[in-house]
Amino acid sequence: MEAYIKEAERELRPVFERIEEIEYANQARVLSAFQEERVALRHFAPTSGYGYDDIGRDTLDRVFARALQAEDALVRPQITSGTQAIFTALSGLLEPGDVMLSVTGKPYDTLESAIGITGNERGSLQRQGVVYRQVELKDGQLDTDAAIAALDERVRVLYFQRSRGYAWRNAILPADMRETFQRLHQAAPQAAIVVDNCYGEFVCMDEPTAVGADIIIGSLIKNPGGGVAPTGGYIAGKARYIERVANRLTVPGMGREVGSYAGSYAPFYQGLFLAPHVVAQAVKTAALFARVFEKAGMTSMPASDAVRSDIVQALRFDSAEALCLLCRSIQAVSPVDSFLVPEPWDMPGYNDQVIMAAGAFVQGSSIELSADGPLSTPYTAYIQGGLTYAHGRIAACETLRALHQAGLINIGGTAQ
Repeated sequence: MEAYIKEAERELRPVFERIEEIEYANQARVLSAFQEERVALRHFAPTSGYGYDDIGRDTLDRVFARALQAEDALVRPQITSGTQAIFTALSGLLEPGDVMLSVTGKPYDTLESAIGITGNERGSLQRQGVVYRQVELKDGQLDTDAAIAALDERVRVLYFQRSRGYAWRNAILPADMRETFQRLHQAAPQAAIVVDNCYGEFVCMDEPTAVGADIIIGSLIKNPGGGVAPTGGYIAGKARYIERVANRLTVPGMGREVGSYAGSYAPFYQGLFLAPHVVAQAVKTAALFARVFEKAGMTSMPASDAVRSDIVQALRFDSAEALCLLCRSIQAVSPVDSFLVPEPWDMPGYNDQVIMAAGAFVQGSSIELSADGPLSTPYTAYIQGGLTYAHGRIAACETLRALHQAGLINIGGTAQ
C-alpha cells in the first residue's frame, strides 16, 4: 500500500507545487494584514460587559478584512456556524418584499429552513416577507443569462454558493465569478452580491471579494480558523453592507460597537495566521485522496489534477456499505474519538440520514480531517480538511486498505 501511495504522490508533484505557490501568496497577504494593523499582545486580552472600545475585537475585524481582500469585516466568536453567519447577513440585507435570487441553484441543506424553502419555520426569511427565487447552474457552471432574465427591481440579494455542498459539481472558482459579477452589477445595481465562502478561503490566490463580490461569509471552524479557532464566524465585504449587517448582529443603533468576549482572542488571530498553510495541507490531502481512488477506477470530483476552489473531495461508491466503511476508516485514524464507530443518523438540517466521521479537537470542525455523506443514491462521500498532510496521507492509506480488504474496491495485488 505504501508503494501505491508513493506512486500517487510522484504523479501529484506538479499539483503540489501549484498548491504551495498559492499558499505562499496567501501567507504573504495574511502576514501583511497583521503588520499593517500593528497586532500586539494587548489585542488578545478578553473583555466583559458591553465590550465598548474592545481593541482586540475591532483589530481582528480589520485584520480579517485585509486578509480577505475586503473593505470591512465582522468577526465574532458568538457566531455558532457558517449557517448562522449567512442567515445573519441575509437578514441584515433583506427587508419585507425584497427578493433573494440564488444564482447557484438550491443552497446547502442547512439553509433551507432558514430561508423558508422547506418547512414553515417562524423567523425564516420567507416568514419575514422575503421572496426566494433560484436559477439553476448550467452543466455545473454559472448561467449568467438566466440570472439576468430572472431579475427585477425587487431583487436585493444575488446569492452564490462557492462550494458544492451535497451536490455533484465542482466548486466555483473566483476567476469564473468575475464576469458574472460584472454583468449582474450592471443589470441590478441595487442588489448586493453575497457569496457563501465556506470551505473556499485561501484555496485560490484571490477571494470572491477581489473579483466583485459585495459580501463573503464563512465559519471560523473551517478554513480561516486554521484549526485553532474554537468557534465563530465572519462576514466581510463592502463597508456599507457590513454596517447594515452589524445592526442585525446586535441591535439597530448599536451595531458593532457592542459585544464582549471573556475568552482570549489569541486563537482567532493565530488561527488566521496559520490558515493559508493549514488550507494548503487540506488541499494536498484532497488531491491525494482523489488520485489514489482514481487509480482504483473510482469516480472523483474534482479530478486529482484539477484547479480547486474548495477543500472538499467527493468520491462516488456503488453501495452504502462502502460509504459507511470509508467514514469509519477516517474516524479510526482520527486523533480524537478514534475508538468510536460512526452510524447514520437524522442530522438536523438535512433531508436524508447522514453518516459523519469527525474525530476533531473542535466539534464539527471541517478544516480538521473529516468525511461525511448522505445515505442516498448515488452514494457519495465528501472528504475535507486535514491539519497536516502527513495525517491525510495516513488516512488515505488506511482507508484504501480497509476498502480493499472488504472487497469493495480493487487496487490490484494484496492489501499490505
